[in-house]
Amino acid sequence: MKRLLLPLLLFTATITYAQQFGGNPPSVKWQQVNTPQARVIYSQGMDSVALRVAQTIARMNGTIRPTIGFKQRKVNVVLQNQTTVSNAYVGLAPFRSEFYLTPGQNSFNVGSLPWPEQLAIHEFRHVQQYNNFNVGLSRGLSIVFGEGGQALGNALSVPDWFFEGDAVYNETLVSQQGRGRLPYFFNGFRALWAANKNYSWMKLRNGSYLDYTPNHYPLGYMMVAYGRQKYGNEFWKGVTHDAAAFNTGFYPLQGAIKKHAGIDYTQFRNAALTHFKEQYKADVRDPRPNAQKQHFIADREFPAYVNDSTLIYLKTAYNHIPQFVIKRGPTEKVIAVQSINTDNYFSYYNGQIIYAGYRPDARWGYRNYNELVVLDINTGKERRITRKTKYFSPAFSADGKTIVAVQVAPTGRSELHLLNTDGRLLSVLPNDAGVFYTYPKFYGDNKLISAVRNFKGEMSMALIDISSGATKYLLPFSFEPIAFPQVQGDTVYFTKTSGLGDALLALTISNNKLYRVNVGDKYASIGYYQPAIGNQKIAWVGFTAFGYQINEANRTNIKLVPLNNAQAFAALPNMGISVLNTDNASNILAAVKPDSLPVTKYSKLHGLFNFHSIFPVLDDPNYALQLVGNNVLNTFQSQLTFNYNRDEGYKQIGYEAAYAGLYPYLLAGANYTFDRRGLYNGSYIYYNETAIHGGVQVPFNLSVGKHSTSLTLSSSLYYSQNSFQNPFRSLFKDSHYTYLSSTVRFSNQIQKARQQINPRFAQSISVNYKNAISGINATQLLAVGSLYLPGLSANHSLVLSGAYQHRGQNNAIGYSNDFPFSYGYTAINLDEMNRFAVSYHFPIAYPDAGAANLLYFMRLRGNLFYDQTNGNAGRFYRDGSDFKGKFRSAGAVLFFDTKWFNQAAITFGVRYSYLLDNDPFGGNGKNRVELVLPVAIF
Repeated sequence: MKRLLLPLLLFTATITYAQQFGGNPPSVKWQQVNTPQARVIYSQGMDSVALRVAQTIARMNGTIRPTIGFKQRKVNVVLQNQTTVSNAYVGLAPFRSEFYLTPGQNSFNVGSLPWPEQLAIHEFRHVQQYNNFNVGLSRGLSIVFGEGGQALGNALSVPDWFFEGDAVYNETLVSQQGRGRLPYFFNGFRALWAANKNYSWMKLRNGSYLDYTPNHYPLGYMMVAYGRQKYGNEFWKGVTHDAAAFNTGFYPLQGAIKKHAGIDYTQFRNAALTHFKEQYKADVRDPRPNAQKQHFIADREFPAYVNDSTLIYLKTAYNHIPQFVIKRGPTEKVIAVQSINTDNYFSYYNGQIIYAGYRPDARWGYRNYNELVVLDINTGKERRITRKTKYFSPAFSADGKTIVAVQVAPTGRSELHLLNTDGRLLSVLPNDAGVFYTYPKFYGDNKLISAVRNFKGEMSMALIDISSGATKYLLPFSFEPIAFPQVQGDTVYFTKTSGLGDALLALTISNNKLYRVNVGDKYASIGYYQPAIGNQKIAWVGFTAFGYQINEANRTNIKLVPLNNAQAFAALPNMGISVLNTDNASNILAAVKPDSLPVTKYSKLHGLFNFHSIFPVLDDPNYALQLVGNNVLNTFQSQLTFNYNRDEGYKQIGYEAAYAGLYPYLLAGANYTFDRRGLYNGSYIYYNETAIHGGVQVPFNLSVGKHSTSLTLSSSLYYSQNSFQNPFRSLFKDSHYTYLSSTVRFSNQIQKARQQINPRFAQSISVNYKNAISGINATQLLAVGSLYLPGLSANHSLVLSGAYQHRGQNNAIGYSNDFPFSYGYTAINLDEMNRFAVSYHFPIAYPDAGAANLLYFMRLRGNLFYDQTNGNAGRFYRDGSDFKGKFRSAGAVLFFDTKWFNQAAITFGVRYSYLLDNDPFGGNGKNRVELVLPVAIF
């Protein structure tokens, strides 16, 4: 059972960030570039990238500070270049930032600016936000709880839409691009408006399991940009200062907006959305019948023609993981489930699908790979043709014998590799211009077509000669993104940003003529992406309020409208936010100079302890306060803990540390426990315990294909000394002992769709064995496992659980009890216990409703269970007799999947247990009702 006082629910409303503990091997040598604003930490060989990041931050910082505040606290920025993931974050607890340096292929998604600069101009704005939001009540929480306290205060007062919207505004302001100028960024809201879907503010903020809702990035940008346009550049500085300080009461941001804008929050947000809706008033209304009432259907992406009546594409539904589908006429047939990947892009040729599948390194979390996977559509079988590669956007040649793929090196350098169908590297094309390749395709037998980005972030289309490597740029370079080229004869079809939309264009290569592909109002859509060209048909993907949908037209019905350069290439739109062009920070990215900065070594032992936060932790039966520390490289974690154990009633203070900079984790710790208890002749005895321990742990990430798999092996040596309390000292002598505790944990699961409560197939098992090695007879074996199986419907889940614990007879050591006892009963530590449980999980309703901008209900779900524990213990009663009993219960749990304060996801529930046997260790009656609350806070 998970217990928690209701007021502590407030502590769950925080922002968390995924970090890899010990993710880099010890062979990585770290260096640093220091400026007053940031310490940029990077591996050897990445000097130019690190210098550019540091220079960008230094040039930008002073110019943009007036719009958020002047507080300055230096941040550590760690550049991770071993991963294929494109991402970054700034976080508190600890205060640090990480840039994942491999760019994505889709230039519409985030833009085409050089990736390290894009991350710098976005993420450093988050640094400034945190530096200036440590005020008032947020400051008070940080004094009490450290950085985690500030994170809590900021999350309760400043919504996530502002954090990201303000950072997107900054990237748009200081560059010639930024997402605020990209039509793709607004597609979600355009689709809702075209379908006349008028969702409530709480639904837009919190999302839905039934309907598509855009995330908080475009929502935040529209709010922030409108505020800057309407009320001036320093409007949000005043609003967020008052909000973070809680100067305006229980609804801090709402009150602050009313104070500084002179209108209430509802009026403000409606005006902001109306401003941007007006920019797209010319969009064609969605023609589908009942579009306003239609729920999300599925994303259908990357169509490929087998013939004019047969399409292959990727389909992703809320109730099913991604699948490759073949459609003949109106009939869809599933080919196979897609393997885990970082990009849904795939190519097709003559019965074969090729795409890049994700594989993590077995040990080092910041090192992972994209390996080429070939799928036979007739058999549904896959084969991986490369190992430990970093390939993106593979495509077959016209004869199917050669594959081209983009390879991205850890340095960020982009290359085109040619491989045979077994994955053997044939050649590497030179890239003397240093461009970044995206979505290459074969053009005839001897040439390639690829969208490219130059060192400024401008894009063009390149024609590359395979034999010589000579490159010809077919289009002028511009900041308008280009993607998804598709070659048909002498013509390449592709998507390019054009004005307020993303248009489908065609370029005839022999005469270098450019055309706009006009499909007419009948086929109009929100964006024209991922074209596929058949003999007589053309298909493309458009965005809708029901997901990405494939549109088809006869090629005879489309018109190619000639374009000149003036018509085809222009400055990106500002969406009615004219202050982007008049601010003194406008396009300062172009003014960043390649000045030299001193480079020094960075010690892996720097700031090793770095205690930053006090975290309350609830992991029933343990309830604790932890003073937590992490170093910047996240190779050393340590914590001082005060813990209360509900099962035994003991109190414990201790220190734990783990070092993950070597292949095995090195573990060590010490603790002192008050009021441990055990049973002797049916009565409790109490003693205190001093313990120290040290050991090793080796985590393995064995994920590949369609499964996420992990294996962790650990072993620690414990020394413990027991001191019995009065009046038991006359009966028992103090003792000391040494024991070995070894654990194996294994988990394996397939991917889980959005609506699915549990994976449809998964297994987990944990086995722990404790064995005294100092001559005392004391052993304990605990095994816990679960098997997840499909239920009667796609979103139902059947879970079988089991556990077994055995203590040696006449144990001289009272090992701690972590056995998962039957629901409803008072837990007790017996010599031997076994448990079997079966539970059935199912959704009940999707309310998509909330109240007062405080609590939003996304889903109600149920769980029916049967739970049985059998236990026995020798010399249990005062007379020396044994105990043997059953503890069976059955019941149901009603869970509520909710969002609090429009951003904190919390699941809680009410569990009813009917006891089929007596509870001899506490409580009366057969009916037990328990509140199931979150197990972690902060």
